[in-house]
Amino acid sequence: MSFGSVLATTAVPVTVGPYHYVPTEWICILFVVLYSISTVLHLGQALKYRLWWMIPTATFAGILEILGWSARLWSSRSPKLLTPYEMQIVGTIIAPTPLVAANFIILGRIIGQVGPQFSRLTPRLYTIVFCCFDIVCLIVQAVGGASAAHAANTKTSASMGANIMLGGIAAQLFAIVLYVALASETLLRLRYDMPFRYVEQPRMLEKGQRAVSKKLRLMIYGMAFCTLCIFIRSVYRTIELANGWNGPVISTERYFDWLDGGMVTLAIYTLNFFHPGIFVKKDNPMAYDSQQSIDEASSA
Repeated sequence: MSFGSVLATTAVPVTVGPYHYVPTEWICILFVVLYSISTVLHLGQALKYRLWWMIPTATFAGILEILGWSARLWSSRSPKLLTPYEMQIVGTIIAPTPLVAANFIILGRIIGQVGPQFSRLTPRLYTIVFCCFDIVCLIVQAVGGASAAHAANTKTSASMGANIMLGGIAAQLFAIVLYVALASETLLRLRYDMPFRYVEQPRMLEKGQRAVSKKLRLMIYGMAFCTLCIFIRSVYRTIELANGWNGPVISTERYFDWLDGGMVTLAIYTLNFFHPGIFVKKDNPMAYDSQQSIDEASSA
């Protein structure tokens, strides 16, 4: 056997297939297992605590990630096939969007408990405005992903699909920044007892007392960490798509594994451990029960 034939059988070209690399099989298996465990947990928790909105949000996000990483696992064995590549584009691009919607809803529930007078938006408006915006981002990213899935056919369609997805992710990034800004303002107003508006309550908190219990504080910390992970992932995907389909970012597997797969895994498991069914009141969560808040604050 000649030296050339030995080299040909041992070396794997880095530009093999549409990824420009061959996805590592064990990493794909790891993420499929991790997302499967989290998704089953989210479904069970949603049923246990009767939080049905967690099914089309966190649970659905897990299902999309399972599909996306299963497609990458398929690609690790058949790197030149376009079908699994197309599936992973759509799956991994849109999967975190329902997870973001879960955070929007949870924030509305928290504001409903600590006092809507400290927030610029009412709890119901948080759910309506941000979730509607999230749905628009989801549709835009799905359309862009479907268009980009035909990247092998024409360069024009690939570029157009990438630009559409980039617009959807950038819009989602803007929504996250606005959400963080409004949430931060609400918490600061609550901390320093500076209501944004007057809301008539049957019994108000005494000066110096807080409506935030230990459980609710843990839920807020969990949401903050979850949002940070999704924000890092969104920044990465924005840079990735801005560099084009042949850029150095999209062509480097470890960036995707850590900054997409890793960040979304941390985010989805955070909502497993800091689940609203455990840390947010289950009894009429959109109502603000001042006396119960006083009792919790006193016991804390």
